Amino acid sequence: MIPFYDLQAVIAPHRREIDAAIASVLDNGQTILGPQTAAFETEFAQFCGTRSAVGVGNGLDALSLILRGYGLGIGDEVIVPANTFIATVLAVTANGCTPVLADPDPESMLLNPSTVESLVTPRTRAVIAVHLYGRLCDMDSLSAITRRYGLLLIEDAAQAHGAQRAGRRAGGWGHAAAFSFYPTKNLGGLGDGGAITTDDDDLAARIRMLRNYGSAQKNVHELAGVNSRLDELQAAVLRVRLPHLDTENERRRAIARRYSERLRAAALVLPAEATAGHAFHLYVVRSPERDRVRGAMRAAGVETAVHYPTPPHLQPAYAELAGSSLPIAERLAAEVLSIPLHPAMSDAQVDRVAEVLCGIA
Repeated sequence: MIPFYDLQAVIAPHRREIDAAIASVLDNGQTILGPQTAAFETEFAQFCGTRSAVGVGNGLDALSLILRGYGLGIGDEVIVPANTFIATVLAVTANGCTPVLADPDPESMLLNPSTVESLVTPRTRAVIAVHLYGRLCDMDSLSAITRRYGLLLIEDAAQAHGAQRAGRRAGGWGHAAAFSFYPTKNLGGLGDGGAITTDDDDLAARIRMLRNYGSAQKNVHELAGVNSRLDELQAAVLRVRLPHLDTENERRRAIARRYSERLRAAALVLPAEATAGHAFHLYVVRSPERDRVRGAMRAAGVETAVHYPTPPHLQPAYAELAGSSLPIAERLAAEVLSIPLHPAMSDAQVDRVAEVLCGIA
């Protein structure tokens, strides 16, 4: 079986460093908001090209705390892509805001700027650009739209660690950006974790309080906050992995190029070319016979995944959105198939996956 993702193989080159980093936390004895978190925040902000990074508990909390930090709430509309993981929409509704779903561009599968502009109303406060699968949205166009209407531009960069556009990294385009460090991400820890990057010093200071029970000083709670802190163990692991991120992303792009060459003759819609800026968190093909193809690949010993089989507006949690007309998102949900891609894959494994897929599709 070729696994969809092999965590042990991915961390194997860094295992000695990771073991030492974990031991240093245990030796230090400080496990929450200590020197590892502070150092990682500095290093990750420098990597993304922002003034601040604030470590939090996970990617959902990162998005939610950005909206909360900017004071969004009941009556405010937030435009989000209709084809995204449900966390993007959960962050909006958790703050009492109204999600306005935008059907994506059918080729890039990302936010379509013209569609976004058509959805702006007097109640719109923000746009969340999801850099799906590791490819940046058209941030120049989205930035122009949000400036024109005085809106916040927030990046959901949970799948785009190290992705770039015009030499500018994910996390450094919007007013703020949310990252997840779930273990399978391009920059992953060994559990849950997240971060917010921003050039807004006031927002960063507010989120630092919000994540820690609304407190900047022990037992003094200026805000009604939450408990959402990146712990020292995860920060230590992330510090080990961050210096290798660009190299691992380049390996992901090399695998994507190899796939694209070998799958050219298959009856599939392939993703965009593996440009220098694409982080290729996922390599996603499309087929109108997705379920048959996936079953046949499993039988042939290749594990796959679907990101995502049901768009948020068709989930039971959002029954009130079920009547939305979002044909592109629904078609993509029925066709997308993610095939194995991680930096520890061998060329032989890549070729085997492509061989199997070509024989099925």
